[in-house]
Amino acid sequence: MSAGAGTMRGVRSGSPTRRAVLAAGLGVTLAPPLRARPSRTLTVAAFPLVDQIVKDAAPAWAQRHPDVGLNAVMRQYDDHHTAMTTALSTSVYLPDVMALESSFVGKFSNGGGLSDLLQPRYDIGRHRARFVAYAYDQAINRKGQVVAAPTDIGPGTMLCRADLLERAGLAEADLQPSWDAYVDGGIRIRKATGAHLIGNVKTLKDIMIRSGLKPGQGLYFDSDSNVLVDTPRFHRAFELALRARRNGLDGRLATWSNEWAEAFRRGVTATELGGSWMVGQMANWVAPGTKGLWRAAQLPEGTFVSYGGTYYAIPRDSNPENKALAWELIEMMTLDRDRQLAALKTQDAFPALLAAQDDPFIEQPLPFLGGERARLLWREAARHISATAVHKQSNFAEDAVNAELDNVLDDGKDIRQALADAARLLELRARR
Repeated sequence: MSAGAGTMRGVRSGSPTRRAVLAAGLGVTLAPPLRARPSRTLTVAAFPLVDQIVKDAAPAWAQRHPDVGLNAVMRQYDDHHTAMTTALSTSVYLPDVMALESSFVGKFSNGGGLSDLLQPRYDIGRHRARFVAYAYDQAINRKGQVVAAPTDIGPGTMLCRADLLERAGLAEADLQPSWDAYVDGGIRIRKATGAHLIGNVKTLKDIMIRSGLKPGQGLYFDSDSNVLVDTPRFHRAFELALRARRNGLDGRLATWSNEWAEAFRRGVTATELGGSWMVGQMANWVAPGTKGLWRAAQLPEGTFVSYGGTYYAIPRDSNPENKALAWELIEMMTLDRDRQLAALKTQDAFPALLAAQDDPFIEQPLPFLGGERARLLWREAARHISATAVHKQSNFAEDAVNAELDNVLDDGKDIRQALADAARLLELRARR
């Protein structure tokens, strides 16, 4: 989420976002207290943290519509998106509003199951300039339809342990000029402190292959489904990941595992690359005891990428009698500055609404980052990020590329051969 979070399952989610690690809950009807039973109910399907943001909006909704209850149905991240996939394909058990992580917006956008919010009854186009540009553009499908409204984003950031860098005679700025400088710094950190640069070199690869994309360009495929894997962008990412592994710069840890979190707590991982929402995760449960030791910086080599984000969509075949209410709720959640700020303050959901980003709260220091005003960095990053086209085979492509990276790292496979093999496999799947 971006409340986000986001997935870093790759950034696919991988984009395994923070939400993917939270427990599921049951649907809770949020009716105004001490009032008559609502005559109608609006159902919102969501995943962890997003559901809480909806619940927090219930009092404001009740003031508008005391006769309409909100039923927030929450499932774990993966379970939620699986359920939404099934619901859209069968038109059964469709909610009035569904929350979607950004990669799933791309996955669903061309299937015809989501309402076009450019229709006159919604007319989201009139609000386009109010949103972060890339977040709005990410919801545009090949037909030019806008299938979802952005509510939060996850600007990419580099988190650094200031104490470990200081022991190595480094500052955050020393890691930023290029990705090679980042790895060079990691070698110095390893020698001076024994700490790893990063939990897993796959995280490095994931972000490097997103570097330098043109607006609207796909990660693994272009707009004509041509495969983009056997290209300099991927070759460089594999080469640097291999260099980092050979120098012992990663802990070979699975993101979100207990071992991964423990490495942060013990001070044996010096940096993390992820979405801005990672700071809240670190502060609240990953490594709260390291408060004040971390600093945030822009990603190396002038890289600006998104790590997840949350959208609200209206299923095309949902209850037609509730569509106007569904859109009103989405407008309240995405275009109301106070609601956007509330989500930021309570759930670290960085707002997609530009007016919320201009609030003085953005300038407040973050204690976990030693008083750094890091939200200003993230706001700047958000305004440089470009939308990335999502292909229907993107998840399969991510798995195929990761498998070949494992072959390179663990079995010594030649990088050129590995990427050529991945490209051949993806060419067979590209137009399915």
